[in-house]
Amino acid sequence: MSNPAIRATPSGTPPARDTQPALRSALSREQAEGTAALLRVVSDPTRLQILSLIHHSEEGRARVADLTRALGLRQPTVSHHLKVMNEASVLSRDPVGREVWYAIVPDRLDAIADLLR
Repeated sequence: MSNPAIRATPSGTPPARDTQPALRSALSREQAEGTAALLRVVSDPTRLQILSLIHHSEEGRARVADLTRALGLRQPTVSHHLKVMNEASVLSRDPVGREVWYAIVPDRLDAIADLLR
């Protein structure tokens, strides 16, 4: 059986060993699992829209009513998506009186941005 790291040369000279460096893992298993979990949460189109709306809002935060109106979706649907992202620590939840404001957790925003680079 031939060694894939050895190349034959057309000139008949002895084959040379491949000098390519061995592959190294860029992510640890723990990092890969965390990134995969983040991707599962943000891979939904509605959630991406919510993140975009919050990110581009004047204050960097939004209420359920604002998001419902902007997306043209029912309040329970938007609340469900917000809950999923809050439980995954993608969004923070800040109750102010009778309103609840949602903002993107800065570390998670950085992680999402890194994925897009």
